[in-house]
Amino acid sequence: MHGTIESAATLDALRARATSLPLEQFDPGDPELFRTDTFWPYFDRLRREDPVHYCKNSMFGPYWSVTRYNDIMEIETNHSVFSSASSLGGITIRDIDPDLRRESFISMDPPRHAAQRKTVAPMFTPTHLDNLALNIRKRSAECLDNLPRGEMFDWVDRVSIELTTQMLAGLFDFPWEDRRKLTRWSDIATTIPGPDGLVATEDERQAELTECAAYFSRLWKERIAQPPKSDLLSMMAHGTATRDMDAKNFLGNLILLIVGGNDTTRNTMSGSLLALSQHPEQYRKLRQNPDLLDSFVPEVIRWQTPLAHMRRTALSDFEFRGKQIKKGDKVVMWYVSGNRDEAAIEKPYDFIIDRARPRTHLSFGFGIHRCVGLRLAELQLRIIWEEILKRFDHIDVVGEPKRVYSSFVKGLEELPVKIAA
Repeated sequence: MHGTIESAATLDALRARATSLPLEQFDPGDPELFRTDTFWPYFDRLRREDPVHYCKNSMFGPYWSVTRYNDIMEIETNHSVFSSASSLGGITIRDIDPDLRRESFISMDPPRHAAQRKTVAPMFTPTHLDNLALNIRKRSAECLDNLPRGEMFDWVDRVSIELTTQMLAGLFDFPWEDRRKLTRWSDIATTIPGPDGLVATEDERQAELTECAAYFSRLWKERIAQPPKSDLLSMMAHGTATRDMDAKNFLGNLILLIVGGNDTTRNTMSGSLLALSQHPEQYRKLRQNPDLLDSFVPEVIRWQTPLAHMRRTALSDFEFRGKQIKKGDKVVMWYVSGNRDEAAIEKPYDFIIDRARPRTHLSFGFGIHRCVGLRLAELQLRIIWEEILKRFDHIDVVGEPKRVYSSFVKGLEELPVKIAA
């Protein structure tokens, strides 16, 4: 069934299952629910009936699901009990073989986390973003001016991937002609090996990540030999907290920055067009008043929630909302559920581009691990839509989107569109 477009009746039946299935059989982390976009009623029911839910059996082993907005924030900020450490399993529902775990600053606890994060933070200061904005606008304009008119094309490939990959290549000062390797490595880092993944086996996945490490090691040696520059690789090569990283930590941080800079922005760029297509009255509102981009951008980021969850591991036994979480238990914070929590967000299932408090969302995480590049993500999304609104009255979505088989990356693989001739 993977990779096919299901009929409306099939999708309705898949969604309806959430109302009849006993709660103890719920496995909201099943990637198939995300590929078919049928996970919403599972989380609605969990928020109502069992907001801290234990799943005994899943393809990822047993895990707790935390589904309410305020509960997620509480887990996210309790570092003394809930750890991000890669040595315990890291930040995703899927466990990686201990020998293959790679530490990055998002999968570290305080105080080590802060020093490595601080090394790359200057990339995202307001002054630096002002400089990046000029290039983002130029590339966005070129990309949009080269799109075909009057014929169908894939928005994900021609716009979302192309622009985010160009951005990443610039941030790393990565060889321009090889920039699509960054897209591939990002996808490989998060794919689930198997018949429907990008690779069939974990060995194949590791082989491609080893290629990524080898390529970046060559660039790293070049940067160490040069005076410090303002790209991410140079910042890490010359930063006191990062210049002596071991090979696993080096690759871990690279993958974090590649996935963070690629998957999230790419999927929000695709999701923004899909959301407007599904809500034509909001599209009209935006065309009539482009100043609404200020609130449109964070609303899209909430609506899409490009990373569906983050995971923590309990460092000790802990009672939370009346449930006994045991030391070593996997605890999954479902951002995608928190972003539809009526107790925290008014009319969360409505896409409202002039929402009064659009930044009330969990898409960037919360607390010390809040996305370091969130301002850059918002900037890219704002500029692409400024340039779209200058050029096109309308971009039509003309087919069903193909969604990623993943309960971590909530993304679109394909989005067929057409721009009137």
